Amino acid sequence: MSKNARLSLIIVAVVAVVIAGFVLFSRNNNTTAAPQSGGGKVSVVEYLDMECPSCRAAFPGVLKLKSEYGERVTFDVRHFPIPSHRNAELAAVAVEAAGAQGKRDEMFKLMFERQQEWGGQQTSQRAAFVTFAGQLGLDTAAFETALGDSALKERVLAQRSEGGKAGVTGTPTFFINGTKFTGAPSYDALKSAIDKALS
Repeated sequence: MSKNARLSLIIVAVVAVVIAGFVLFSRNNNTTAAPQSGGGKVSVVEYLDMECPSCRAAFPGVLKLKSEYGERVTFDVRHFPIPSHRNAELAAVAVEAAGAQGKRDEMFKLMFERQQEWGGQQTSQRAAFVTFAGQLGLDTAAFETALGDSALKERVLAQRSEGGKAGVTGTPTFFINGTKFTGAPSYDALKSAIDKALS
């Protein structure tokens, strides 16, 4: 084989590898664009802000849907604290800090039940969140330490960033099997969309 023929073969092989890499990369990018959650046959991902009254209003309906569908539907709650809500980011960290002690869902529930007490305030509600932790029977010293944990804050901010990339502009925003749910997130509307996805 001549030197020129060998060089041509090498160039063709390199070009083929580069093209294959681009195809594989773009395929991977497309499959991870919309937020999804594994487990059940249908996944529901909700982006919420703990200080958002609309999120509080949607919460009982979401709890009802969780109990009705059981393992057929995977529900995944992600944080999207809105910067204009003074305590939303700390509230999200507080939920994750409670989660570190196995009480994430309980803290979600208590935060929404008591939202009118702490929401909309322009001063830090850290003391209120520590009180909530005590009411849930958490180790409050460990909880307070976790409130200052940069890793928990980064997790919350990463979820907000991920939501922004997926097209979240307000809360609550739901994705059902990776497709953004449009319309008012009432119990009936979400149930209808989930039933459609299940069928």
